[in-house]
Amino acid sequence: MSSTPRPIYLDYNATTPVDRRVIEAMMPCFGEQFGNASSAVHRFGWEASRLADRARETIAAGIGAHPEEIIFTSGATEANNLAIKGVARAVREHGRHLITCATEHRAVLDPCHALAAEGFTTTVLKVDAEGVLDPAHIKAALGDDTVLVSVMLANNEIGTIQPVAAIAEICHERGVLLHCDATQAVGKLPVHAASLGADLLSFTAHKIYGPKGVGALMVRRSRPRVRLLPLCEGGGQEQGLRPGTLNVPGIVGFARALELCLADMDGEARRLAALRDRLEAGILTQLDGVTRNGSVEQRLPNTASLTFTGVDGAAMLAGLDEIAVASGAACASADPKPSHVLLALGRPRELAAASLRFSLGRFSSATDVEVAIAAVVRTVMRLREHSPLRHTERGGRPRRAP
Repeated sequence: MSSTPRPIYLDYNATTPVDRRVIEAMMPCFGEQFGNASSAVHRFGWEASRLADRARETIAAGIGAHPEEIIFTSGATEANNLAIKGVARAVREHGRHLITCATEHRAVLDPCHALAAEGFTTTVLKVDAEGVLDPAHIKAALGDDTVLVSVMLANNEIGTIQPVAAIAEICHERGVLLHCDATQAVGKLPVHAASLGADLLSFTAHKIYGPKGVGALMVRRSRPRVRLLPLCEGGGQEQGLRPGTLNVPGIVGFARALELCLADMDGEARRLAALRDRLEAGILTQLDGVTRNGSVEQRLPNTASLTFTGVDGAAMLAGLDEIAVASGAACASADPKPSHVLLALGRPRELAAASLRFSLGRFSSATDVEVAIAAVVRTVMRLREHSPLRHTERGGRPRRAP
């Protein structure tokens, strides 16, 4: 009995497969070294604690932080919530104003908006047509009651990289804390927390070929120490900021995954950028009415976001059964509304809905890219042929391949 072939995976910004070397590093934690890292009275607990400590050291070194600054969480979403809500509640006597950016992930925007019920206000700043936030807009928005700015390092949908170091300098001149969601950047770009100037920095394992269910928040401990309150109580683990039994297998896998990414970061970035450029060129030379989203120069090496005129977005995704791609963030894939990121770039709603995000990764090949090009061109041409939208801007006509 034959089965339907699995599609080619080009959605690495949503999640990544766990590298076999990561699985090998984790395996002892499920058997011989299964102890609870908080069990301080016997060998099983000591072994688990040492594994977690070594992983903490590895992860801290990988982002230019100190081990005691790493707080393990269930992922980047929890880390973002802990950073934003934890800081806001800890320093509410000094002010109740937050600043963020229109293209942030919902894991940042939603916690900011949720704090309105506690008397906080949030300024959401606009970006330019490439998704870049002007640091001058941060400076203009800062007020006497501003306590936190949250700006991501690299966007999950369009790949645009923000000028975080320049934003941090402006924030610190006014004594305002900066949180940076570095989820899409860690493991793909050099990330050094001190050089960025981030006071808090969120990231996760499953974007870098590690396991799901484990992430981290870096919390600066000096100049002065950042204050924040926990989201929940009980147990006192992670300096009392994230109570609960440590996920030692996940933490060990997290550290190994980051080690592997850092070992060949430059070479892998060049390889992925070449594949991404070939993907874009193959589509743009064969189809008219295609627009790139985001910055062409300042972006992740693995990410391409393209908008297609003259087609229905849902029909386009449904027709691409040979490849696994996304129209926006993974967490919003069940939401029929257009991407808030593309709307923030000024894309009309119908075009924002007719967009695809391609994100390549460690196991992507040149053959995968060629299959993706052919599938996209064939699907878009077929849909345009029967679409009432085919007479839109630039005609939506196919181009002849050079």
